[in-house]
Amino acid sequence: MEGKSSLVTTRFRALKHRNFQLFIAGQLVSLIGTWMQTTAQLWLVYRLTGSAALLGVFGFANQIPMLVLASVGGYVGDRYSRHRGVIATQTISMLLAFLLAGLTLAHVVKVWHLIAVTLLVGIVNAFDVPIRQAFFVQMVGKADLPNAIALNSSIFNGARVVGPAIAGFAIAWVGEGWCFFLNGLSFLAVIFALTAMKIEPQERKNSGESPLQNLLQGFRFAMYDRPIRSTLLLMSMLSIFGLQYSVFMPIFAEDVLHSGARGLGFLMSAAGVGAVLGALQFAARTAYKGLAKWIAAMSVICSVCLLIFSQSKIFWLSNLVLFIVGFAATSQMAATNTTVQNRSPDALRGRLMAVYATMFMGVQPLGALLAGGIAKRMGAPATLAIFGAICLLGSLIFAAWVLLRVRPGEQAAARAQ
Repeated sequence: MEGKSSLVTTRFRALKHRNFQLFIAGQLVSLIGTWMQTTAQLWLVYRLTGSAALLGVFGFANQIPMLVLASVGGYVGDRYSRHRGVIATQTISMLLAFLLAGLTLAHVVKVWHLIAVTLLVGIVNAFDVPIRQAFFVQMVGKADLPNAIALNSSIFNGARVVGPAIAGFAIAWVGEGWCFFLNGLSFLAVIFALTAMKIEPQERKNSGESPLQNLLQGFRFAMYDRPIRSTLLLMSMLSIFGLQYSVFMPIFAEDVLHSGARGLGFLMSAAGVGAVLGALQFAARTAYKGLAKWIAAMSVICSVCLLIFSQSKIFWLSNLVLFIVGFAATSQMAATNTTVQNRSPDALRGRLMAVYATMFMGVQPLGALLAGGIAKRMGAPATLAIFGAICLLGSLIFAAWVLLRVRPGEQAAARAQ
């Protein structure tokens, strides 16, 4: 019993900080609403158009701002108050959710409305993600930072379990508009939590460099630091190719597995359950030895399961492999995030997290656009099979590099960092 209690204490140690308790509580409510909106938007686009290509355009519009503007968001996070920055981004996101709800419930929503709103949400996220990631250290301190990253990931993916499942039933019963409205209401929880925090003001020193030099400084640091560079490049490949399965979920649910809107909710939730367990498994780690090998293993497993999912026509098997995909992908991302955060100087943290966000979320629109174009000609299953094969090849190359190129002395140095 004492051992179990110790494990629980270790796994949730970041929650001893009041500010992080508030953050997690608000985020859980808000993220459930966000996943409801994401699921409903995908379904509404496909219902209105029946086009795989437009699903790709939708994904492109949502993520392209991250590629273009995340570095600006990281600069803002290093130059100004991260606390106020997160409050501002959450407030704007709430207003956009209510706008989308109004258009949908009034029965005047068009596809271009959906794409325009998701583009605006993407712009907000390009500022929110690097600022919020850099804000963690102010809530929990550096000692508990890896645990906070993993717990935040588990909350994100826990909402990914609940949100799509609720959305699937809500779409069938009352329509997409109410999903958007409930998402707008959910932002009130996180805004209240953020305003209730007590954050010590931090001095922002002016480096004397130009804004462009400041923006490039984080990217230069990331590319010159070998562990950061290698893990980010692998994650970027997964983002461009592997994570595009989510864009095709309505097609698999409706046309391949014949399970409808409720099936879509279950499929997305299966990946979410696996993601929660993957994040919690990582949160229990107290030592971070062998992270490169762990990242390689998770990437290979994720790629193999994507190949299986692309060819599956059995509903329970598709759910099972998506569960494993969620576990492996989230565990890999948490390990990569921890690698970057642990090696980041505080003065560059916002900009380095902008690099992380760009190479994780920013490159996804390129993959979404590519996926939509290929799927229009070859179909979603064949497209995902090709992407899964590319991910598997890249993962095996990375795994071989980790096993054959990293010398014992370098491993010891990495463990000490």
